Amino acid sequence: MLSAVLGLRLRVLRRRRPRRGRRRDRPSRGRVGGEDGGDGDDGGREPVLLVSGMGGSVLEARSRSDPKFDVRVWVRILFADRYFKKYLWGLYNADTGYVEPLDDDVEIVVPEDDYGLYAIDILDPSWFVELLKLSMVYHFHDMIDMLVNCGYEKGTTLFGYGYDFRQSNRIDKAMAGLRTKLETAYKASGGKKVNLISHSMGGLLVRCFMSMNHDVFAKYVNKWICIACPFQGAPGCINDSLLTGLQFVYGFESFFFVSRWSMHQLLVECPSIYEMLPNPEFKWKEKPVIQVWRKNPEEDGIVELIQYESSDCISLFQEALRNNELTYDGKNIALPFNMSVLEWATKTRQILDNAELPDTVSFYSIYGTSYDTPYDVWVARALLHKLIRIGTVFKEKTGQKANQLCRFVGYQCTELSYGSESSPIEDLSEVCHTVPVYTNVDGDCTVPTESAMADGFAAKERVGVEADHRGLLSDENVFELLKKWLGVSEKTQRVRVSKSKVVDLSS
Repeated sequence: MLSAVLGLRLRVLRRRRPRRGRRRDRPSRGRVGGEDGGDGDDGGREPVLLVSGMGGSVLEARSRSDPKFDVRVWVRILFADRYFKKYLWGLYNADTGYVEPLDDDVEIVVPEDDYGLYAIDILDPSWFVELLKLSMVYHFHDMIDMLVNCGYEKGTTLFGYGYDFRQSNRIDKAMAGLRTKLETAYKASGGKKVNLISHSMGGLLVRCFMSMNHDVFAKYVNKWICIACPFQGAPGCINDSLLTGLQFVYGFESFFFVSRWSMHQLLVECPSIYEMLPNPEFKWKEKPVIQVWRKNPEEDGIVELIQYESSDCISLFQEALRNNELTYDGKNIALPFNMSVLEWATKTRQILDNAELPDTVSFYSIYGTSYDTPYDVWVARALLHKLIRIGTVFKEKTGQKANQLCRFVGYQCTELSYGSESSPIEDLSEVCHTVPVYTNVDGDCTVPTESAMADGFAAKERVGVEADHRGLLSDENVFELLKKWLGVSEKTQRVRVSKSKVVDLSS
């Protein structure tokens, strides 16, 4: 019975799959790109451009030597870790400012299908994800549905902008891409200014663009609605990501996804991560810190609680990552804390701090509240011996290897306090193999409310919504605010009408 259902499902998906290279969901009303585009029954509304955040864009690996080779490497659930390490791991080139693939034949691109919406809709649009309804990869999907139900048309008044989120928020390619999107939306809607809706790190990218292209921003943008932007950084999450990694998926699904350590080895070379370090010049209510219980060899092994503030954390990162390396294609590649990336990110922070909102642009901010959000980070010796014992029992009872179980158990325990005087660090390089413990503040699980509110602009409105970081993109209260600020309403009871049209059956 199950095989028959799957067979029918696959046949349906094959019928729905459009040919590669053709545009998806071409609008049925208005002339795309014409002077009168969007002046049909949409009420002459202004176009909306959705800008994704960290990890919020589909990325594909393409071969420079084989035009037929094209595989989605982010996001994917099946074989996620293998594809991630093979194609997305890269090294920062200080001469160009770009993160470059370890394989010279590989090029990482963001698909432009569906007027840029495909790349930020369902991040893994495979039959497997839809069959199991793995909602954690449904990114802008619900918001796109809501806007379509309000009368927005893809390619006329609704567009998306995804980008290679590993790169700097001010890199030339990202800046040029955003400018092109704004110009396209402006022309397609008949010369109407664009309303930007950004999520998370996408707000920093928009802010960089505004700072570096002030006149262009004023020409094309009418309103900027910012959701969950880490204007002054995300102290707990980013500090920890450089030390132990970052986890996007929790629970059972994490077995199918990219491991925390694989993500760590990517982020050490990512300018975008360094650009979200806590702003040392910002007047925090309480300065974020990293605290380490460690033995002092000069004091007969006395255990001390060492505290690192933002200005001191660099020395910790350097010492902790001094022996860090990855293995790629049988070769070991040194991957210490990258001072060249830090230097680039420092200049990016100056650009962000110098941004001024044009008088003609209205700014609105939505931020998450009521969720414990990592702020200070505590680290102590990893309880690897305990995980090994758990894994041994697991193998004895099931006959299966316990590597994934150890990783899963270890990184699900970050809410528990393992840091104590009885479990100190002896060598700071051990920090990268510890289980972190956080001191939490109010926020959305990722961005502290204090950081998200500190935009420095004369906002029309700032509103806190009780939702987590990704949940803000599908929250009904957020949707009501968007409709209010955009001056639109839904025509009928909402149904899911923007289901992703592309599936990945080839791999």
